[in-house]
Amino acid sequence: MSRIGKKPIPVPKGVTVKISSEAVEVQGPKGKVRQPLPPGIRVVQSDGELRAETLRDDAELKKFHGLGRSLVANAVRGVTQGFKRELDIVGVGYRAEVKGKEIVFALGYSHAIVFPIPAGIDVAIDKQTHITVTGADRQLVGQVAANIRGLRKPDPYKQKGIRYTGEVLKKKAGKTGA
Repeated sequence: MSRIGKKPIPVPKGVTVKISSEAVEVQGPKGKVRQPLPPGIRVVQSDGELRAETLRDDAELKKFHGLGRSLVANAVRGVTQGFKRELDIVGVGYRAEVKGKEIVFALGYSHAIVFPIPAGIDVAIDKQTHITVTGADRQLVGQVAANIRGLRKPDPYKQKGIRYTGEVLKKKAGKTGA
């Protein structure tokens, strides 16, 4: 049995959980998340807690036990606290602004880049160079942040581009004319 899989998941007040055979739907103050379960894992609710269990004692299912528990715990945390990823835009003239349900980037290309904001995600931009991506679904928040970063990855030579806040880049030396 997995050590992580054995831990119970406390369900806070104001959170409702619907359990089906293949997914768990969690609804709370920050939104609603439907989390599919790995095959062979079920979730049981009792005494205000959720527990992940394997359907049978099989070595192939043991590896999914902790995964299933972690996915459901992330869904419960997402609808109560939410998840957040922060990015910084570094470069002269590089900036972003929110226009409706889109972000318009100026990243040194000959044209502006328009990035649509998916449903369930909120984006805030401070001082045109600091982006905060928030939402209830951890996977979606991380994927949107990665897609934004992919528009202009940090350059190892000039250190320009979009990077996660606190990300440390290894600076490469350019050519030396000797």
